[in-house]
Amino acid sequence: MAFLFGRNKQKASLDLVRSTKDLVQKLATDENPPPKLAEELARNLGQMKVALQGTPGEMTTCAEFGLLLYEKGAAASFLTNSFVKTLARTLTELIELEVSPDQVYQLIHMILQEDLLLLLATSIRKLPFEARKDTQAIMSNVFRFKNPGSTSHEPVALHHVIKNRPEIFIALCNGYNDKNSSLPCGAILREALKWDAVAAIILYNEPTAPGVVPDISNIDPTVPSSGEGVFWKFFDYIDKCPFDVSADSFTTFREILTRHKQLVSTYLFHNFDAFFNNYNEVLMLSESYVTKRQSIKLLGEILLDRANYKVMTKYVESGSNLKIIMNLLRDERKMINYEGFHVFKVFVANPHKSVAVQRILINNRAALLKFLPTFLEDRTEDDQFNDEKTFLIRQIDMLPPAPVPPENAMPANGGQ
Repeated sequence: MAFLFGRNKQKASLDLVRSTKDLVQKLATDENPPPKLAEELARNLGQMKVALQGTPGEMTTCAEFGLLLYEKGAAASFLTNSFVKTLARTLTELIELEVSPDQVYQLIHMILQEDLLLLLATSIRKLPFEARKDTQAIMSNVFRFKNPGSTSHEPVALHHVIKNRPEIFIALCNGYNDKNSSLPCGAILREALKWDAVAAIILYNEPTAPGVVPDISNIDPTVPSSGEGVFWKFFDYIDKCPFDVSADSFTTFREILTRHKQLVSTYLFHNFDAFFNNYNEVLMLSESYVTKRQSIKLLGEILLDRANYKVMTKYVESGSNLKIIMNLLRDERKMINYEGFHVFKVFVANPHKSVAVQRILINNRAALLKFLPTFLEDRTEDDQFNDEKTFLIRQIDMLPPAPVPPENAMPANGGQ
């Protein structure tokens, strides 16, 4: 493969990986690394990225521009410079750069053999800006690469990391602790989270002794989490970090909770109190408008997903949860009202309301029947919203004078 101006200067895969590893180690341990070290590391990572994914789009664009000038004879006086002609030809050659699966496989094999991924994940915050972007591209490409001849369900490198180096995913989550590493680590995580084993590693992570590699095949999903694993850090990432870090960590948080439905449903059911105490206190009551709105919307998605039927029925049994949601209906911001309404309707539409929920709705019946008809009345073209609001008004009006214990619990299988 060619890289920039030297086809014959391309480093062999092993030399490239070992050189990169050595440079990253020096950068990670040296408090004042020389500028040349960072420059050489950036060149290595750029070369590795191109080797994994082919010619970057901007290089192809330059090549096409150079070829156009050269073939059309445009700006002839400008192109009389021999260097410019050489540059145009060289850039044109880059169009032909293609990724060979065998070469990519060999490079990935060397990356795994030298344990470079863990080193990159733990050191990415110290890399220069462009090198961080290249590292994101490298790790994402490694995680998605499938050898054409392989029959494995999971990409080969991802399978290796899941079995032998799951701490890489934990290190990527910890990348949100630093503004420099947060965005590239988040992008890499979301690529890996396409696979349920990665979500399980993050959800069921617990503090372990150094050198101990957790085995997800031995996880007992019925054992509640200690609340000290990396997943629980996301509440602080979302609530306390700068806006861009908070937004990206919420995107990853949402990906964890919505992509692998059966896995998450089981996790939420067995960690119900710890999860929703954090969710309500940290996210639903956040002072950040964006965090609050996104959290309410995500809660509605979780509760209305059929896979989370047991979780939903447990959530809407709580009078405390209902009070939180009813307060959202009175928020001065309309989108908070709107998202809160979609959670409120789950409480009211539940045919097996708990005594606590019934008592709150009955005690507030008169106020609700006065409040709801004019609630978000400017949404005149939203037929579904208005139909649902009419339905809730009727349900509240039909409540008995006093709470009645529900006759029957939800089906034993919970709809799962």
